[in-house]
Amino acid sequence: MEGPPIPQLAQVVLDTTNPRASAEFWRLLLGLVYRKGHEPPKPGEDDPAGRDWLNLLTRTGEPCLAFQRVDELPRSTWPKPTIPQQLHLDLTVSSIGELISAHSRVVELGGELRLDRLDSTEEPLQVFLDPDGHPFCIFVVERD
Repeated sequence: MEGPPIPQLAQVVLDTTNPRASAEFWRLLLGLVYRKGHEPPKPGEDDPAGRDWLNLLTRTGEPCLAFQRVDELPRSTWPKPTIPQQLHLDLTVSSIGELISAHSRVVELGGELRLDRLDSTEEPLQVFLDPDGHPFCIFVVERD
């Protein structure tokens, strides 16, 4: 006898006050692609797809992230407890050099460094906020 069906994770949905700006941040940071019909409009054209909901896929076409418009979104104050993380994403790189490069890219794209443990011998990492205030970590995980 088999157990109950196991749900599969489809994608992570992030609230945002600006779906297009959020999608662009994550698309550029992670090398993702838009779902057909969700691509940005040409300069000066209206952006109906970017008003309420956008989907990003992996380069192989698998759903990854979605962005849902909300009117207000308080930024996380983590590590202060006033407004908790509620959710955060963990990303990995394979070396300290890659983490330093990723840090530069995150800041260039509008992210903010929140915690720096680059010098940790056990677990080098940095915690960032995306432009909407969603926390995410980038860890160094040495790969064989």
